[in-house]
Amino acid sequence: MRVGRGVSLLPLVLLAACTAGPSVRPGIVVNDGGVQSGPTSSAAPGPAPVPPLTQPNAARDIWGPCGPEVLGAFPTPARVTITCGKITGTLDSPYAPGRGGVRLQVLKAGTGPIPLVVVNEVDGLPGTVYAARLAERLPAELMAKFSLVGIDRRGTGNSDAVRCVPEEVRFGLLDADPRALDVEGLVDQARTAGQQCSIALETRLPAIDSWRSAADVEALRVSLGMDRLHAIGHGEGSRVLSVYADRYPDRVGRVVLDGAPDPNEDAVVALEGIAASADATFAAFADDCAKRSCELGANARQAFTEVLNQAASAPLATDDLDLTPGLILRAVHTALADRDGWPALSKAIANARGGDPSALAALVAPLVLETEDVPATFDATLVTRCNDTKSRLSTEALVAASKDWNTRYPYFGALTAEWLAVCSPWPVPSHPVTTPTAPTAPPIVVLGTATDPLTPLSGTERTAQQLATATLITWQGTGHGALGSSPCATEAAQAFLLTGTTPRNGTVCPP
Repeated sequence: MRVGRGVSLLPLVLLAACTAGPSVRPGIVVNDGGVQSGPTSSAAPGPAPVPPLTQPNAARDIWGPCGPEVLGAFPTPARVTITCGKITGTLDSPYAPGRGGVRLQVLKAGTGPIPLVVVNEVDGLPGTVYAARLAERLPAELMAKFSLVGIDRRGTGNSDAVRCVPEEVRFGLLDADPRALDVEGLVDQARTAGQQCSIALETRLPAIDSWRSAADVEALRVSLGMDRLHAIGHGEGSRVLSVYADRYPDRVGRVVLDGAPDPNEDAVVALEGIAASADATFAAFADDCAKRSCELGANARQAFTEVLNQAASAPLATDDLDLTPGLILRAVHTALADRDGWPALSKAIANARGGDPSALAALVAPLVLETEDVPATFDATLVTRCNDTKSRLSTEALVAASKDWNTRYPYFGALTAEWLAVCSPWPVPSHPVTTPTAPTAPPIVVLGTATDPLTPLSGTERTAQQLATATLITWQGTGHGALGSSPCATEAAQAFLLTGTTPRNGTVCPP
């Protein structure tokens, strides 16, 4: 079976319908060195105005043909003009502050004169691929002004990819049934994963986080010859741009954050929001399924539970993967993010119930399987997330949270709680990502979605509240991200990027 890595992006429809409303090796995993902060801004306190759009300055030409490792993710020929390049960021390990290098893969999609950098989430599509697919959907007016520049974040895609968790350990972490609530077994597997990543990555390991990814974005801005960074952050990728705005406020241009994650430093609070929103999204999917008389019948919840119970009795076998409840839950959680893909998801669940789980396997394969060219996304996700957070719970607290969430959020509660356990053996980083405020940055547009299974609205709202110059637009819809799904939110974001028009804070867009 050929495992696909693509996800569809919705076409952009620009029909406004907005209303205003209210070689020194750490023992396991460490990050205990000093962090090099970016240059401080000399601007006076207070927000800066929306920066103008200016042509890039003369800069080194980094663009050339894309290699097969990149082109393999696209149809031939690609629907938009794409060129590729490499830049070098500073590794900035705590063991060698401000020193060392990290190779970063970048891709330009389109021919617009002004670069618009796109930062995707660490556990999603590589940023280069996401940017190119987004460019295929953006309107001609926007693409006439901008070219999208995607970057594979450090540790992902073709940017010095992280490969450190042995396959058997990776599967041990991911394919167990979360509903069994085997917290101690999960912690043991996580400890082994941390030890193996420490051995494989050595001093690189504590340098893989969102703080240093923000510095990589700054290196890209310089390489592109941009006076200011104009950018789109998607999902968890918005955290990188929030940190960027805090570190380099005088270099921020026009920035849109679509589905920003919760900035709360207490992982219990942030993750519980994901558990609640994921279950709410599945409820919306089940209701939609019943309304359109889908393959699962009137009770998609019962059908899904049947599939999980089948896999608990005997894994559902495919050519590449044996699907256990843990992998099935992860596959469905991923697919819930794409609202237009719900018909395909209901068919995939129905097929699995009938004995053909291949479509579900294709959804989760990028997380767990690696090839010579493409790493499993889990490894970089594990290192980045555990380096980004300082929350560490006792075994008793982990068990309590897992039991509580499994009761209140019966589909994705225990699955989400696993992240509390997975990071628990890792030492607390001395410099985890703190809550960015960016008090002197220009206006930043933040888009939130009412029912988002990956970046819940409650967390996005907190991001907008913490960023001093943020303007929040809320879409009363379902799925991961509003850009391209909500005509109202899309039009507001486009107007901001093209003309600098800041939307009214608190704008509410209809479903």
